[in-house]
Amino acid sequence: MNGTRRTFLQAGLLSMAWIGSSVRFALAEEAQKPLRIGILIPGSRADHGWMESAYNGMKAAEQRHGDRVAITSIENVKFADMEQALVTLASKNDVVIGAAGQTQASVLKVAKRFPKVKFAIVGPTGQPTNNVAQYDVLQAQIGFIAGAVAAMMSKNGAVSYVGGLEIPAIVNTGTEFANGAKYVKPDTKCFVTYTGDFDDVAKAKEATLAAIAQGADIHYNILNLGVRGMEQAAREKGTRMIGSYSNYCSDNNPLYIAYTVSGIGFMVEYAIDQAVAGTWHPEYKQFGLAMGPRSADIEICTGATPEVLAKIKELKDDLLSNKIKVKVG
Repeated sequence: MNGTRRTFLQAGLLSMAWIGSSVRFALAEEAQKPLRIGILIPGSRADHGWMESAYNGMKAAEQRHGDRVAITSIENVKFADMEQALVTLASKNDVVIGAAGQTQASVLKVAKRFPKVKFAIVGPTGQPTNNVAQYDVLQAQIGFIAGAVAAMMSKNGAVSYVGGLEIPAIVNTGTEFANGAKYVKPDTKCFVTYTGDFDDVAKAKEATLAAIAQGADIHYNILNLGVRGMEQAAREKGTRMIGSYSNYCSDNNPLYIAYTVSGIGFMVEYAIDQAVAGTWHPEYKQFGLAMGPRSADIEICTGATPEVLAKIKELKDDLLSNKIKVKVG
């Protein structure tokens, strides 16, 4: 072998070794990059409700996974602006989460434009698509129990529910709240109202005052900032509330006799955990009572008798066994 050829072969081998090292280095560097996750939280993270629960779930996952994730969020987005907000997130992230049911239509539309991005929606009922997972809160389950608790703890035999948008999950929860109340006390009067807006304080107050005028003394809701209007009405008239999403018992808020867990933050964590573990896949998954107390539960802050607690356990068991069936979606 002449010197020129030997030099050429040596140079080629060195070049191949360098290329191999570069590829391995690039792959290792890519593996060390954090998983980029974008989250759309349509409302205020300080609403003491759904949005705050979603935000808390995001922060819990961020703390647990550390530098393995890089999470960004966009908050307080009106329905008309959701599509553009999701495009912004999808352009910069590997995973995008719509943290409320009202994001569903926009997520499904944007996901088609970004087939390599994984999307998840917290809240709605719906079939998964190629790159979209949908997580159903099964909110009507715990709404049924909230109605039963309200009826058992009402002094007037009258209770009320205020919902925001008249979308299936919110309407079904109102229906099952009334069904739960009448299940344990058939003569209970139930007043169910929808304001058309999760954040309208004035409308929520007006709806609650109207129910109070007809005798309601325990109130439940699926609202965001609108709950402040209900609190104003209850405070003025001396009635009580069952809260949703946030731990009012630990707040020692005298307006609240109980609060329900609907696991919004838990579902956000689930989506992030699945993505980090590499086990994420497009699925329609039901949460609710079957996924445990972080997913769905109720806590009585004050006034719980052994009879009330026993009835709650019985209702949970009957819902899990489908002896009691509630609306889904």
